[in-house]
Amino acid sequence: MTSAALTTTSDKDWWRGAVIYQIYPRSFQDSTGSGSGDLKGITGRLGYVASLGVDAIWLSPFFKSPMADMGYDVSDYCDVDPMFGTLADFDALVAEAHRRGLKVMIDQVISHTSDQHPWFKESRASRDNAKADWYVWADPKPDGTAPNNWLSIFGGPAWEWDGVRRQYYMHNFLTSQPDLNFHNPHVQDALLDTVKFWLERGVDGFRLDTVNFYFHDKQLRNNPPLEKIEGATSADAPDVNPYGFQNHLYDKTQPENIAFLKRFRALLDQYDGRASVGEVGDGYRSLATVAAYTSGGDKLNMCYTFDLLSPEFTATHIRRCVEAVETRAADGWICWAFSNHDVTRHVSRFAQPGDDPARVAKIALTLIACLRGSICLYQGEELGLTEADLAFEDLVDPYGIRFWPSFKGRDGCRTPMVWQSDKANAGFSTAKPWLPVPVEHAALAVDMQQDAVGSVLNHYRKTLVFRKAHAAMVEGDFRFISTNQDLLAFTRSSGDETLLFVFNLTREAVEFTLPTDIAVRQTLVLPGFAPRLQGRTVSLEGREAFGASV
Repeated sequence: MTSAALTTTSDKDWWRGAVIYQIYPRSFQDSTGSGSGDLKGITGRLGYVASLGVDAIWLSPFFKSPMADMGYDVSDYCDVDPMFGTLADFDALVAEAHRRGLKVMIDQVISHTSDQHPWFKESRASRDNAKADWYVWADPKPDGTAPNNWLSIFGGPAWEWDGVRRQYYMHNFLTSQPDLNFHNPHVQDALLDTVKFWLERGVDGFRLDTVNFYFHDKQLRNNPPLEKIEGATSADAPDVNPYGFQNHLYDKTQPENIAFLKRFRALLDQYDGRASVGEVGDGYRSLATVAAYTSGGDKLNMCYTFDLLSPEFTATHIRRCVEAVETRAADGWICWAFSNHDVTRHVSRFAQPGDDPARVAKIALTLIACLRGSICLYQGEELGLTEADLAFEDLVDPYGIRFWPSFKGRDGCRTPMVWQSDKANAGFSTAKPWLPVPVEHAALAVDMQQDAVGSVLNHYRKTLVFRKAHAAMVEGDFRFISTNQDLLAFTRSSGDETLLFVFNLTREAVEFTLPTDIAVRQTLVLPGFAPRLQGRTVSLEGREAFGASV
């Protein structure tokens, strides 16, 4: 790939306020009849993606992998797994995306590799080979047990005994996902070379998986137990997982990470208009970590946390999260999301018995579109898809299999995209899909919603058009308006434009009296909602939003 790929964009800040659409390649579109999605399938559907009004796509991993963790266990960072296609297929995807005005971000999984990666095979062969120190190895305690009390997110100790080296190696996830040793500068250099490989192929950015997991405490100190902190949100793991019992002071989020992120950013800045978004899973420290990783303009462009990926959908919770970002990360940038490939779909998390799931989907999208920050949407949420309820025998996610039945894992949000209601497997594949297509999902297929005026799909399209039409919504300042009601009220301002938004996230009708210092110049027609303004009183139905120019 020539250096011409370095100039795919003239707007270096395209990411600020961007709407990013996450594609899970295995579940998007099968073009070969294998039962699994692939790169050619994605390329063929980019017209649909562009029609949503998004700015970029984020591709979950498609690299060579044994697929023990669905591609998050990489065995070759610089090639495409045959199940997804070839490097030529990837180049064609990038070219088509750019032709349609879409940026391409890829998932860079560099905290760990597969145990089938050549680096690990060499590292485990002896204690004195060239890559002996490329992974986190440690001697056992005198009684033969693991070096410390660190736990794996996927269950059990974060250490696995290796009989060849007669040492333990660290794994924050599966035993087949050994952690790289970022304290070794040669590891950093090798990883940055793989990043450069994709930059040269024209990618516009990277989503950094588990970005705060790169470094570990060199002294291997034990984590203390977690003390409950009042108002703390964003647990690292479901409550059935003992991982959440620890305060993870030493196995992640180490201070050395800052210097590496600066190296990463310096590489990106050699290319025109490249961006990065980091995934921060750090419990009650998440927002402080976001602030540290995105401040100063010399590290990550933006981060996202798990704060809005919780089951709570209330004015109090949203306000707490947004205020924390505005206060702690004022110099940084947040990427908001309600759903992704790791959590229960938000319509299922937020809907209560008797709710109309479509209305929940619409109010959630309108809200996130009005917040200050960038947005990440997850494939299928624009159709109002709910979490799939799968049988144990259908599960492939090792996390869900490990903790079944108290936790069903992540397969329920990863089922195939539904395109055509009257076709086998809803048009995803002509073969048996790798995960079942729920009947209730097929009824929400794209072809059923495409021309329906009030569909969730068209609500997404109209709302994203509305967002782009107002500069204040994309990058404008943010200010909450005090209210003693269970409502969210705030303004967004940019230049001469100030917009007021009021959200009733409850199921009951309410009235909101405008503050005396706010005068409505013109009400805004928010797609999908029709609140009433009489005098200075706004009447909102349950799950309804109001907007005005003030």
